[in-house]
Amino acid sequence: MKNSAIIFLLTLTILFGCRDKKRYNDKGLSEYQIEMNNFFKDASTSPLKRKDLKNFKGLDFFEHSDNYIVKAIIEKTPQSQPFKIKTTTERLADFKKYGNIFFTLDEVKYNLSVYKILEYEGKKGYENYLFLPYLDLTNGNETYGGGRYIDLYLEDHDSILLDFNKSYNPKCVYDEIFSCPIVPRDNFLNRKIEAGVKVFYK
Repeated sequence: MKNSAIIFLLTLTILFGCRDKKRYNDKGLSEYQIEMNNFFKDASTSPLKRKDLKNFKGLDFFEHSDNYIVKAIIEKTPQSQPFKIKTTTERLADFKKYGNIFFTLDEVKYNLSVYKILEYEGKKGYENYLFLPYLDLTNGNETYGGGRYIDLYLEDHDSILLDFNKSYNPKCVYDEIFSCPIVPRDNFLNRKIEAGVKVFYK
């Protein structure tokens, strides 16, 4: 009888263990989405609170779509002056507008402002880095109400690859201790961007 109970408990452990692992299944996710999930699962890098990390089973993404990967033309604004932008805390972030990017989605033309984050200036790995915060019609419903970010890297002086599948939430979505730049209102796209990370439910 004792042996039967032990076997029963072991069976339950295996069954529930396997079921839990399936919830971490990366099948069907893009390479970027897998990298994001791994970043969030790692306690040394995750922006999640401890209680949320304990229950974390993966971010919710829109399905990857090549339609949201476009080449954007850059129009630089070299005369732009540094300025301070409000964040979700009392901190002010130092920014400088790098220029405007022009692109087409579903045969409609759009443009957005891209920025240099001045605290990253001169840091290794950020030589070609540009910051793109934006708002769209999914905000407050499928996605975080305050908008999302995209990290961009210059390929050349005239164009840049814009991949909306790599849209991510500000860290303050996961923990209010983080200070996140507030998206400028003029970086609004009057359409839904159904790509990237969705809203996070705690």
